[in-house]
Amino acid sequence: MRPALRRLFLRALSTDSAAVLRDDHWETRCLHCRKRLQVRGDGEALGQATLEHVVPQAWFGKRAAIPLCERVGDDANDPRNLAIACAGCNHGKGVSHDARGPSDARAFEVVSQLLDSRLARWREPDVAAD
Repeated sequence: MRPALRRLFLRALSTDSAAVLRDDHWETRCLHCRKRLQVRGDGEALGQATLEHVVPQAWFGKRAAIPLCERVGDDANDPRNLAIACAGCNHGKGVSHDARGPSDARAFEVVSQLLDSRLARWREPDVAAD
């Protein structure tokens, strides 16, 4: 796994109140289905853990997505927009909601609810973790 992707995993984990660092790995739950997931302490994904951009990267810059993007800043890789999800949920969201775009009312609603969930799990990052 690329070092940049590992850093994004660690950014998501260090700002997620559901994530706990135990010895040499992080334990957390999928943002969607709450399945238990693990990531090595260096940011290497284990098992089904994937990095989720809650507001899809492709939505940034689109007028219909402005209300969502404003909640996470102008960078898709802002920690508020990063979460850990299981591969099944992340892939399913990408195929069903992300692809429809922010103009689709149902897709917008689902992403908005996921963003609410992510922000409810927010914790301020440890300066040493980033």
